[in-house]
Amino acid sequence: MVLLVHHSVSPQSRKIRLIMAEKKMLFVLKEEEPWKLSQDILNINPAGNLPILVFDGKVVAGDYAITEYLEESNPQYKLLPEDILERAEVRRIMEWFDVKFYNEVYKYIVAEKVIKRFQYKEAPNSKILKAGVNNLKYHMEYLEYLTDRNNYLAGKNLTMADLAAAAHLSIVDYLGDVPWSDYKNTKLWYAKIKSRPSFKDILKDNIKGITPSATYADLDF
Repeated sequence: MVLLVHHSVSPQSRKIRLIMAEKKMLFVLKEEEPWKLSQDILNINPAGNLPILVFDGKVVAGDYAITEYLEESNPQYKLLPEDILERAEVRRIMEWFDVKFYNEVYKYIVAEKVIKRFQYKEAPNSKILKAGVNNLKYHMEYLEYLTDRNNYLAGKNLTMADLAAAAHLSIVDYLGDVPWSDYKNTKLWYAKIKSRPSFKDILKDNIKGITPSATYADLDF
């Protein structure tokens, strides 16, 4: 049995779930609150972050390590191109979302609205939220640029870049903060990703105590 330790508010966890689903892997989910990890989880991953892959008594921890492991161990469903420069572009876009988007949008919007609420029992800071929304516009403009050039973010075919971007964006969309009407190309791209079978379970996610936006699970939004 393959066990994925995750949380629905973790974009890295969502990305790994999407990759595993695209590779048609069977796996079981175990949810852990990232702001209150159990000692068992800290024992297998002292870094204290999610997701964590557990199988046959083995552990693969760390977002980058898991993505590479999944690609190399399941080569029949490739999510990285054969061309070395094209692979570099996929990894560049993944890093954009896993690092830049995470630091400039996630930490301002999701951390304020969700993590701060559950970890510290505090209300979000409106100034921080406003900064996050402004940062989001910059990233949406970049997505609009990418989706105007290609069918997918890194070229003609679906890659890990699309899954990483959609994983991050889906959490912000859950909270109702994505201005879809202002970004036509990005909306069409996201609708295409959102309609894939791999996204079905993501759209069923529920963040405890927070109602998803009205169009979160709507494929025709």
